[in-house]
Amino acid sequence: MKTFSAKPTDITRDWLLVDAANIPLGRLASEVAQLLRGKHKPIFTPHMDTGDFVVVINAEKIKLTGKKMEQKTYFTHSGYLGGGKETPIKKLLAERPERVINLAVKGMLPHNRLGRAIIKKLKVYAGNSHPHEAQQLKKYHLHVEERANA
Repeated sequence: MKTFSAKPTDITRDWLLVDAANIPLGRLASEVAQLLRGKHKPIFTPHMDTGDFVVVINAEKIKLTGKKMEQKTYFTHSGYLGGGKETPIKKLLAERPERVINLAVKGMLPHNRLGRAIIKKLKVYAGNSHPHEAQQLKKYHLHVEERANA
């Protein structure tokens, strides 16, 4: 028996629609990262991009557990002395909620050339509407349990 390795001709990409309303950020990001990577497919090959396109809607309705809304910050640095900047997640969710999901998913992908190619297949929108109707999206139900106390 030989090990299967996917070729570019074997790969078929679907367009999946994920609703982020009332889903915890980390649980959403981990499932979306697996869909983008292609780990849910039997033809998954670690060095190839075998994943699907994922469209995430309702990014502003994402849920954060614990005290993350008050305590979590994103740090960026310009490269110059004193060029550090911290942005609280509350401010980022108010101004650009798509960026919060994008950063969470990007952190769960490989940090190399393959990861940079995979993240381009993620499309995140703050509201309920998106410009991808022509792609005939398939609704994808996340395997995340709804917790009443969270």
